[in-house]
Amino acid sequence: MGNVINLNRFRKRAEREATAKQADVNRAKFGRTKAERSAEETRADQAKTHLDQHQIDREDQS
Repeated sequence: MGNVINLNRFRKRAEREATAKQADVNRAKFGRTKAERSAEETRADQAKTHLDQHQIDREDQS
């Protein structure tokens, strides 16, 4: 007689592997490191500040 195997173990392993593959794809597609996010935020803040400094204030002429 053959060995008894638990098919749930193989099903769960295949599901974990598929999930891991999808996670790798998502990390490559959407993921950024914390340093990249903070650098982008700093650049955006500097650009906003630079733009605000060059804004011409005009009195309402109505």
